[in-house]
Amino acid sequence: MPSSVISKYYYKPELRILTIVYISGAVYDYLDVPQEVFDEFRSAYSKGVYLNTEIKPRFAFNKRE
Repeated sequence: MPSSVISKYYYKPELRILTIVYISGAVYDYLDVPQEVFDEFRSAYSKGVYLNTEIKPRFAFNKRE
């Protein structure tokens, strides 16, 4: 299902970085995200809800400039 918040996402398993590109254009790298969490995110019906409840509260991030 398309997200109203997330434009694109990428995962680098060797670095455990989940990159989220928001509709607004903001880009965030979520750090040390395990493969299992990415798999759950990818298969979630609502990626925005999963992001807000399971990823944002648990993982450090860097906002790209």
